[in-house]
Amino acid sequence: MLFDWTPQAVVFDCDGLLMDTEPCWSVGETELFARRGLPFGPEQKALVIGKSLAAAADTMAEVFGEPGNGPAIADELLAMVTDVVSAKAEAMPGAHELVELAAAAVPVAVASNSPRALLEAALKRGGFEFSISVAADEVVAPKPAPEIYLTSCARLGVAPASALAFEDSMTGLRSARAAGVPVVGVPTLSGTEFPADVVVPSLRDADLLAWIRRWRQPRVRPREDPPVS
Repeated sequence: MLFDWTPQAVVFDCDGLLMDTEPCWSVGETELFARRGLPFGPEQKALVIGKSLAAAADTMAEVFGEPGNGPAIADELLAMVTDVVSAKAEAMPGAHELVELAAAAVPVAVASNSPRALLEAALKRGGFEFSISVAADEVVAPKPAPEIYLTSCARLGVAPASALAFEDSMTGLRSARAAGVPVVGVPTLSGTEFPADVVVPSLRDADLLAWIRRWRQPRVRPREDPPVS
């Protein structure tokens, strides 16, 4: 079981995991759809949640009947969401404690499917500081491709199998899985299958926090038998 193991590093997702930005995205997405006279509900949200901005915008371009307009839609959405995140986004319950516990024991990083500008806005709003972070516009292929996690692990100086990922979306889960990184899942969308190595209901899960606290405990060396005289 994953809770019997100690990772050498931790990589956190940001949107929906450390920061409650999904409502901010929903505000922007709802407005984007409304400008085109279209409704935005759970069905439409499921099409874009967890995707990179570019991938989400391309999906919206198809829905809007605007083929090839993905880049312009991405710019339109990014401007709206950044404003909302900078003004209203809040840290997820338990996020600060979780990051502090992990960072006290092992190196940590953030791997986000948001572009750098939005990632910085979210982390600043939430009061998080990471010395290592990777954004979607800094890799060739963002999540669900493995590059973001492979890059994060390389910067942390650990093998992917020795790191631990925290993810809330299937897109992020697929990315970590493809990179060979074990995953703790904290699903944003309830009622759906989320095949992570461990799934917890929140970042405040008691078993999860107890496990991370054990990472700092010194390991007891096995007792050696006295030499036979």
